[in-house]
Amino acid sequence: MSPLLSYCILAAACYLIGSIPFGLLIARIKGIDIRTVGSRNIGATNVFRSVGKGWGILTFACDFLKGLLPVLILPALLFDASADTAIPRLACTVFCIAGHNWTVFLRFRGGKGIATSAGALCGIAWQAVLVGLAVWLVLFVTTRYVSVASIASAVAIMVFGWGWLRADGLILPVVLTALGAAAIVKHRANIIRLVKGTEHRFEFSRRKGAK
Repeated sequence: MSPLLSYCILAAACYLIGSIPFGLLIARIKGIDIRTVGSRNIGATNVFRSVGKGWGILTFACDFLKGLLPVLILPALLFDASADTAIPRLACTVFCIAGHNWTVFLRFRGGKGIATSAGALCGIAWQAVLVGLAVWLVLFVTTRYVSVASIASAVAIMVFGWGWLRADGLILPVVLTALGAAAIVKHRANIIRLVKGTEHRFEFSRRKGAK
């Protein structure tokens, strides 16, 4: 198989796998159209809030794995065993996240890509994921804003890429920067609500009588 054909198959497969709207499918098990409740986002946070904790955790796991598994498996299947798979794994990462963020199954409207990005990045730069996770946890616990934690995590991964991963070349920091920028752009509605003071804080337990 020619390298060009391998890349074409890789891109198409990763995009389609990333496009699977697990949040929408899982919420439908409970008879809920996740696009009509809460933030109307198909991601794990909205499923967690609007459908249930267990369903939200399941959504996160599925979105995480649809980023991780293609990066780990597809380059090894499509490229020669002796070839360097660094670039194919980066391509996998980009197309899996693009599929989630702009899924073909929902008229190119998707989630914000945090869980899928975390999964895919574990396959190419796990150190960056650890840094991002640490920042996410600190900001989430202190502010209880998922959006603030996610945006800060994206920035931290970009900074980490340029500060500690440049030794392997510029392509990885550039890709991490592009992915981080995309994540921030996908949070633009959250940023507007934060500025207005209308962004919802995450509640660890539902208040009595709350819907």
